[in-house]
Order: sequence, then structure tokens, then C-alpha cells
Amino acid sequence: GGLPPLEQAAGAVNFAQEHLGTPYLWGGDGTPEDDGRFDCSGLTKAAFESVGIELPRVANDQWNSGPHPDRSELLPGDLVFFAYDLQDPRSIHHVGIYVGGGYMINAPYTGATIRFDPIDSQDYFGATRPTAG
Repeated sequence: GGLPPLEQAAGAVNFAQEHLGTPYLWGGDGTPEDDGRFDCSGLTKAAFESVGIELPRVANDQWNSGPHPDRSELLPGDLVFFAYDLQDPRSIHHVGIYVGGGYMINAPYTGATIRFDPIDSQDYFGATRPTAG
């Protein structure tokens, strides 16, 4: 059931792109009560929900929602994670959606808007390829 994986990934990326420029909101799920605003994992959850993939609500739980491709094998639609301790997935503090070319779409922090950012940062932890299941 559902869309093929490449179409799911493209749909999740498209969902996030449609929200570029939306202000960040801590705890935001994109609901009318939140004025359509998201935090990092609220955006990724909603983007994948739009293509029929259920993700957990918080970033360090989303880490476990599929296989972990190497950085050299990233594809658009992969979730990319950032952590305080690169040995400990429980220390993950941020997630974005990889779009290719070393960039992700993410809801960065309070005071910023949903935007493209490079994934090349010292706290890059790894990636997850979300799978329906």
C-alpha cells in the first residue's frame, strides 16, 4: 500500500518546501492553533504524514524510524540528525529533511523561519530513511 519510496520522499520534500519562510515555533505541529508553525520534528512528522508515513513526534525517536544510510549515500527525503554527543542517539537535538547537494530543509530555532541549511556541521549525527511500516 501507499506510494513508492521515491514518490514518498519527493512528497515529503515538497511538503517542507511549501512551508519555507514559516516562522519556527517550539512544540509547533503546523496546526491552526499553532498558526501553521512547526518546530524541527513537527515539520518532519507532518511532511511524512502527508505521504502516509507515521513518524514519532520527537527527533531522537524519529532516528529509529528506518535504516541509516551512510552520509555518502544520502538521498532527498532522508532525515538528517544532529546531536550533542555523536556516540549517543539520545542526545539528538535537531532533525531536517535532506534535499540534495549537501542541504536540508529545516525549522531551525526560535526567531528563524523554515529554510535551507547545509548539513555540514560538527554535530551531524547521521541519517534515517523513513519507511512505511
